[in-house]
Amino acid sequence: MKPAVNLLLAASAGAMVALIVPSAVNAARENETYRQLDTLMDVFLKVREAYVEQVDDKTLVQGAINGMLASLDPHSSYLDARDTENMRSQTDGAYGGLGLTVTSEDGAVKVIAPTDDTPAARAGIKAGDFITHLDDELIFGSSLNDAVDKMRGKPGAPIKLTVVRPGQQKPLTYTLVREIIRIKPVKFEAKGNVGVIRISSFNRQTGEATRLGVTALNKQLGDNLAGYVIDLRSNPGGLLDQAIEVSDAFMEQGEIVSQRGRTKDDIERYFARGADLTNGKPIVVLVDEGSASAAEIVAGALQDQRRALVVGQRTFGKGSVQTLIPLSPETGLRLTTARYYTPSGRSVQEQGIEPDISVPQLSDATRQDRPRLREADLRNHLIAEKKADDRLIEDDGKPNPRFVLTADELKKKGITDFQLDYAVRLIERLAPKPVAPVVTAAVTAAVTPTDAAAQ
Repeated sequence: MKPAVNLLLAASAGAMVALIVPSAVNAARENETYRQLDTLMDVFLKVREAYVEQVDDKTLVQGAINGMLASLDPHSSYLDARDTENMRSQTDGAYGGLGLTVTSEDGAVKVIAPTDDTPAARAGIKAGDFITHLDDELIFGSSLNDAVDKMRGKPGAPIKLTVVRPGQQKPLTYTLVREIIRIKPVKFEAKGNVGVIRISSFNRQTGEATRLGVTALNKQLGDNLAGYVIDLRSNPGGLLDQAIEVSDAFMEQGEIVSQRGRTKDDIERYFARGADLTNGKPIVVLVDEGSASAAEIVAGALQDQRRALVVGQRTFGKGSVQTLIPLSPETGLRLTTARYYTPSGRSVQEQGIEPDISVPQLSDATRQDRPRLREADLRNHLIAEKKADDRLIEDDGKPNPRFVLTADELKKKGITDFQLDYAVRLIERLAPKPVAPVVTAAVTAAVTPTDAAAQ
C-alpha cells in the first residue's frame, strides 16, 4: 500500500510545488523537496500502523500542520472551524468567557493581559501570570486551544483558576463567573480639563468609537480642553485597519505605518487622510509591556510624526503582520507575511516602542517584582531586521526623585494610577496658556470714568 500512497502524495505535492517553486529553481532543490515529503509520509504511515493506540488520520495530519507552523514563529497557526469561530467572535467584539488574552509557553498557559471590565480583570489576574489548573485539573502540557475552550462556557457558570505568579511563594486561586464578554474597545472621560481615551483592544468598532470619544470630549470641555491622554496600556492589539483609523484621527498628514514582505518590492504604506480631530491639541500616549501589535503601530506613528509624547514602559515588541488565508469555508491559515515599520523606518519586532519618558507604575506594589513578558521571550520569535541604535544615557546611580513614592504614599494622596496621573499632569503643563489682554499703564491712566462710559 505504501507505494500507492506515496504516488498520491507525490502527485499532489508535485502540483503544489509547481505553483510555489519558480522555474529558475534547479532540479536538485525539487528533488530534495520530494525526499523531505517522502520522509513525512513514511513517519505518518509508521505512526498510524504502530502507535500504541489507534489515532485517526485527521489528528495526525493536523498535528503535522501545527508542528510545521509552530516551527516558524509564535503567531502563525492553522485554524480549524473552532479557531475560526473564536477569532471571528473576538474581532467582532463579543464572546463568552473570562476576558483573558493568553499564550502558550513551554506547555504552560501564560497571561498576556486581562481585558478591561471582565471577570479576569476584576478578580486581579495580572499579565505574566501562569494558569496551571482549571477546576483543579492540571492543564500543563495540553494545547492552548483546549485550555481556552475550558475557560469559555455558559454565562453564569463558575470556574476555578489556579495561578502561579512570579514573586509569590504560593499559588493563587480565583473563582470566576463566566460572562458574555462584550468588548467595549474604547472608554473616555474628562479628568479636569484633560480628555482621557482608554483603548483596550482593536476590534471592528475601535476606529469609530475613538472618533466618537474625541468628539464627545471636545463638546464636553469646549475651550477648556487642554489635550488628550491615549491610554494603550495592556492593549494586546488586533486589526491593522483599526490601528490606522485611530492614528488617522490624531494626524493631518504623513505616513502611519508600512508593512514589508519577503521581497524588497513587497511594500505597502498607509498614510493619514483626514483632519486631526483634536485640532492640534497636545497628546500623551500611555504604554507598557502589554501594549502590542496594533497598539504599537499607533504609539510609533504618533511618536515618529512628533504628534505625541509616549510615556510609560517599553512595549511588547510584536512587529509582524498575520494574513488570514482561507483554506475552506470553515478552516484557514493565519500566516506571518510581513513585518511592519514606523514612519521613520524602525522595526518594532523584538525591541518594541521606547517611551519618550520612562515612567514606572508605582501604584502597583508588586509590579516591579513580576517579570515582563515580551515578544523577544517567545520561542521562535522573528528576529528584528534592524536594531535601534543604543542610547547613551548618563546615569549617576541615584534614584529618580520623581519616582520614589511608594504605593501606600500614593494612596494617601488619592492617586490610584500613578502613570495616568503623571500623563494628565504632563498635558496640563504642555497646554498653551491663555494670553491675557495687555493694557498699558499710560492708556489706563488716560481713561476717565466719563471716557470709559462713552466707549
